[in-house]
Amino acid sequence: MTSLTEQPLAASKLSAGGSKPTRHAYKRIKRHWQLYAVIVLPILYLIIFKYIPMAGVLIAFKDYNVVQGIWGSPWAGFKYFDQFLDSPNFWQYMKNTLGISLYGLVVGFPAPILLALALNEVRNGFFKKSVQLITYAPYFISTVIMVSILILTLSPNVGIISKLFQSLGVENTNFMGMPGLFKSIYVWSDVWQYTGYGAIIYIAALAGVNPELYESAKVDGASRIQKMINIDIPSLIPVSTILLILNLGNVMKLGFEKVYLMQNPLNLQTSEIISTYVYKVGLLSSSFSFSTAIGLFNSVINLILLVSVNFLARKLSSNSLW
Repeated sequence: MTSLTEQPLAASKLSAGGSKPTRHAYKRIKRHWQLYAVIVLPILYLIIFKYIPMAGVLIAFKDYNVVQGIWGSPWAGFKYFDQFLDSPNFWQYMKNTLGISLYGLVVGFPAPILLALALNEVRNGFFKKSVQLITYAPYFISTVIMVSILILTLSPNVGIISKLFQSLGVENTNFMGMPGLFKSIYVWSDVWQYTGYGAIIYIAALAGVNPELYESAKVDGASRIQKMINIDIPSLIPVSTILLILNLGNVMKLGFEKVYLMQNPLNLQTSEIISTYVYKVGLLSSSFSFSTAIGLFNSVINLILLVSVNFLARKLSSNSLW
């Protein structure tokens, strides 16, 4: 048992020992200050532009007035959430948003994987690099230019597709004005634009496969298809699982710019999504509380999907975000 005279000495040793980690951390920061200086700007960016603006979420629960400000505006509770959920076209907008997102996920997610697997089997270096360059180049086309290309290509008067159909004896068709084709035009143009860029990470993953596995498979007489099934695809599962979780966590976050630019009065039935509805009803009419409420609604759904899919991935496999 410690005597009363030994207690002050033990306390002083504890305090002296407790300061050692602090001094050690300070010396480590001082020794590698250049590395810490590099991460200062990204951290400040996250704090200033990501965390501080989160206080603006309060606007969704208030009758926001620019003059009174966020803190001075009266509370409205869930008024604007109810207004959005009770709107007559709510389910139509949800259907359009989820329909385009899931369609794009089903078609667009496997496309980079298939391209990476195909390029991994190409032995001609010049041809392989040429295909990579051609498929990667559309990624640098801006959204406005991309939509302009689509409109001109699918134009019923001067479009290449229309001219082709005319040569086959088919009447001019306004593809951009057909509601049933809007989702396909949006998704497949995205596949063309982003497949090459998305394949880069899978090509990098395949480049890290142990060559001895291919040599062993070759000795065993495995065909290219068998190598792909038993070596390539298993090596891509960890990366593809993480990317699938991230993509499913952004199902409700459908790109506003491209959809809005592709819209016209003829295809609004299938092209009006939540983000364009927010812009038209919330921002153009200066209903900031309403638009913030819908944005928060989308974010909550995305968070629930992200956590749920990550939980399932962790239960079914060893690959997950956390």
